[in-house]
Amino acid sequence: MGDRSTIEWTEATWNPTTGCDRISPGCDNCYALTLSRRLKAMGVAKYQTDGDPRTSGPGFGLTPHPDALTIPRQWKAPRMVFVNSMSDLFHAKVPLDFVRQVFQVIAETPQHTYQLLTKRARRLRRVAGELDWPSNLWMGVSVEDAEHLDRVDDLRQVPAAVRFLSCEPLLGPLTGLQLDGIGWVIAGGESGPQHRPVQEEWLVEIRDACNHAEVPFFFKQWGGRSPKSGGRELDGATWDEMPPRLAVAAQ
Repeated sequence: MGDRSTIEWTEATWNPTTGCDRISPGCDNCYALTLSRRLKAMGVAKYQTDGDPRTSGPGFGLTPHPDALTIPRQWKAPRMVFVNSMSDLFHAKVPLDFVRQVFQVIAETPQHTYQLLTKRARRLRRVAGELDWPSNLWMGVSVEDAEHLDRVDDLRQVPAAVRFLSCEPLLGPLTGLQLDGIGWVIAGGESGPQHRPVQEEWLVEIRDACNHAEVPFFFKQWGGRSPKSGGRELDGATWDEMPPRLAVAAQ
C-alpha cells in the first residue's frame, strides 16, 4: 500500500491508521481484513495489533500511525490518494486530534487530491464542524444497500469540496437514492471466494439516477471470484466519470 494502487478510481493509497471492525453487511467479506492476516504473518510492523475476534481479527486492531503522516509530503508529483484503504479514519477509536493531523497533512500537500471513505457517517457528521476542511479533500461514505441510505443524509451535512458515495459491494437496490449535494458515485459488485452477486438492475438504477442528476458515475467492477472476473462494462460501455481534480486545477 503506498505510492501506486491498482484500485481503478485512485492512483495511490495512504494509511495513517490501520485496522477496523465490522459494522454492517458490506464488511462481511472485507478484503482489508483478509489482507491484514497475511501482512501480520509476514511480520509487517503496522499489522501486529490484533482486533476483537468478534468484529475484527489478527493484525486488524485499530492503530494510528503517526510516522505515516510524513508519507504524502514525499510525493512531489500530483496524484489521487485514497486515504485509509486498510482502515476507517472516523472509527470511534481514532482520536479527533489525530483526525485533525491527517487533515493538516492534506491541507499542506495541495498538489494531491485526497479521497477519504468511511462507513461511520454518524461520527463524521458529528465532528465535521470541529475540523478544518481542505479544498483538496473529497469525502465519501459507503452505502451497500437501502438500509444504509441514512449515511448519505449524514454526508450531506459535511462541508467537503466533493461528497461522494461508494456503492460497493452493492448488496441490494438503492431505490429512493437522492443525489442532491453529492458530486460523484462509485458502484460495483463484490469479489472474492464468498462474493455475493450484484444484479444488473441495481446498477442501472444508480447509473440512471446519476445521469438524471448530472452526477459523475464510475462503475468499478461486476466482481466474482476475482475483481476482474466479470469485467467493467455496463450496458456495453465503460463508465469512468469523475469530478475535476480540484487540487491540481487550483495550482
